[in-house]
Parts: sequence; structure tokens; C-alpha cells
Amino acid sequence: MKFLITLIFSLMLLPAQVKKEDHTPSAISVYWKTLEPKEKEIFLFSYLTQVYDTHQKMIDALGYGDVTTWYYDNRAELIYGIFDQVNQSGMREYIGWIDEYYKHEEFAGNSFDDALSFAFRFQQAAGETIWEKYENLKFGKIKPEN
Repeated sequence: MKFLITLIFSLMLLPAQVKKEDHTPSAISVYWKTLEPKEKEIFLFSYLTQVYDTHQKMIDALGYGDVTTWYYDNRAELIYGIFDQVNQSGMREYIGWIDEYYKHEEFAGNSFDDALSFAFRFQQAAGETIWEKYENLKFGKIKPEN
């Protein structure tokens, strides 16, 4: 009888163990998808500028301390890298990669920083097609085009 009760109880808990994937889109991904290409360009430039300006104001107010270093490592470093590349590739390429990122349902709930990181990595990866770029990133062969 104990065996039967244990078996039934175990089977009742089984559905609770199944990992449920919640792909609820974030507000930023929904908003991004509603923008026209020119509006996306303005939004992206504004976002990059806001992070850059915030970092510069932190340096002015706090110097190069722990908080400023954390902000640089977790937010501004990527933005500085994108600003370095934007003159060569333009905003449209980044917008295309962000669009590609948010097309995938599993990424719809992720932050805009995640989308920017994806865009930056794929923009820099060697290869002509998305598959070639993916393979090169997968095996650590990131080669800037210039």
C-alpha cells in the first residue's frame, strides 16, 4: 500500500517538474516591432546616446570608482563598441540584427541590451550569410571585416 501511495504521489508531482517556457514579450520588444525603419534608427541612436551620456555624467560626478566601473562593464562598454562600428557599418545593419533577434519567440522577453549584444556580435562576425556568421561565432572565429 505504501508503494502504491508513493507511486501515485510521484506521478502527481511529475507535471509540476516539467519546465514551462514563458515567452511573454517584453515591452521593449513589442515597442520595437511597432516602429518604422526611420523611427528605429532614431530610437537606437537615442538609446546609445543616453547610455554614453549617463556614463560621462557618472565620470564627472563620481570619478572612476566602483559604480562607474560597474556601469561601464555592464552597459557602456558595448555602447562604446557600437559607436566605434556605426561609422563603418551604419545603423541599418544593427537595426537588421535587432529585428532578427526579436523575430525569435524565445528572445521576445529579453532586454534591449541583450538584443544589442546579439547585433554587435553578429555584425562583427565573419561570413556572408547568417549561417556562416553563426558558425564562425560558434567556433570563436570572430573576425572584424576591416
